[in-house]
Amino acid sequence: MGNILSIEHIEKYYGNKSSLTKAIDNLSLTVDQGEFVAIMGQSGSGKTTLLNVISTIDKVTSGHIYVDGKDITKLKGNRLNQLRREELGFIFQDFNLLDTLTAYENIALALSIQNIKETEIASRIQKVATELDIQDILHKYPYQMSGGQKQRVASARAIITHPKLVLADEPTGALDSKSSRMLLERFCYLNQKLKATILMVTHDAFSASYATRVIFIKDGRIFNEIQRGDSTRKEFFDKIIDVVTLLGGDLNDAL
Repeated sequence: MGNILSIEHIEKYYGNKSSLTKAIDNLSLTVDQGEFVAIMGQSGSGKTTLLNVISTIDKVTSGHIYVDGKDITKLKGNRLNQLRREELGFIFQDFNLLDTLTAYENIALALSIQNIKETEIASRIQKVATELDIQDILHKYPYQMSGGQKQRVASARAIITHPKLVLADEPTGALDSKSSRMLLERFCYLNQKLKATILMVTHDAFSASYATRVIFIKDGRIFNEIQRGDSTRKEFFDKIIDVVTLLGGDLNDAL
């Protein structure tokens, strides 16, 4: 499998000449097609900045980021909008659903923008609704849904366009433990059965234990990374906790 994401020696500075902060420090990594990768780190480690530059919300100071072979650090205007629309899927902690639209309409919006025919939109939504177990809430508005349901709708919206890469920013942050587990199991289904490539930023070791690889960030650089391999999820969770302890993080925060 080829690289879907390739990051080469990126740096990101904030501030001005008199007060510069280096948020990312000469960082390189790759994510292969079909991987489910979690990025962990303490507050201020650079993990959110990393997600922001990959998602094109922010720009790198130097270095290059390639998505499916395209250098996204050089894209502008319509080409950048096309990348966001067609090749990246986004899942946010606070769901970012439009309150005046039903679940169906929230999911359909991304396809409507691409001028997909209504019959194909309906077919795709029914398929993804089955995969994420949201068939019964498609005609509900966000205020009528639980947090877990909202996040599954947001996940459906993220993958409905068949993006090359799904970016998830603390997707379980606003969910209770039961809803978190259900969502993460759906992520595994999307990854294993539908071959979705997922990059998830999280501070939570439980969430990270569902991934196939965990990359730990400290002071804007890669501190460590571990592969799940043949380990059970519980064994992988224990390995993650070991690294979190080395990072100097608060174990309670990790749990």
